Amino acid sequence: MGRSQLEKQKTHERIVTLAAKRLREEGLEGIGVADLMKEAGLTVGGFYKHFGSRDELVAEAVESAIGSSRRQLEEKGIAPESIPLSDYVDGYLSERHRDQCGEGCAYAALTADMARSSDAVRTVATEGLQRNFETMTARMPEPETAEARRKAIIASCLMTGALGLARVANDEALSNEILETVKEFVKTLPQAK
Repeated sequence: MGRSQLEKQKTHERIVTLAAKRLREEGLEGIGVADLMKEAGLTVGGFYKHFGSRDELVAEAVESAIGSSRRQLEEKGIAPESIPLSDYVDGYLSERHRDQCGEGCAYAALTADMARSSDAVRTVATEGLQRNFETMTARMPEPETAEARRKAIIASCLMTGALGLARVANDEALSNEILETVKEFVKTLPQAK
């Protein structure tokens, strides 16, 4: 790959990464192309050298946001499914994750937006859900069973909903109570019959 192509690719990735963060902070409709490009230090005209439309950028940014945690772990040589459920729950349902919306779970930040979005975004989100459920299933006892997948889906949904609701609450004690209550409950799921 030539130098100019490599630089174009790096710029493209920088725009997508910035958009993924900003979309998690402000929602899918929360930031315009002009503001995003200005924040990236580029012109609006440069946007069309990288994307055919805003919708194309949104789909790429959502895909990047959904896969960011997995990529970070894999870059460190850690298989996401190797993280024990208890450790994963503690990190996911933490005050830090709650407070860093722009770097956290795209589903907790954007579920309603993604549900009302384009087919391209919904396809990306669906593929991400499948991967997340497979990873969570691998953390369950007897991961090859239908019961493990059922519990993985329940745990994932509870955790995503709890994080989202903890972000909604402007009462810190209630927000923390939501995180702690669901954290304790999810940790009991693998043992539940």
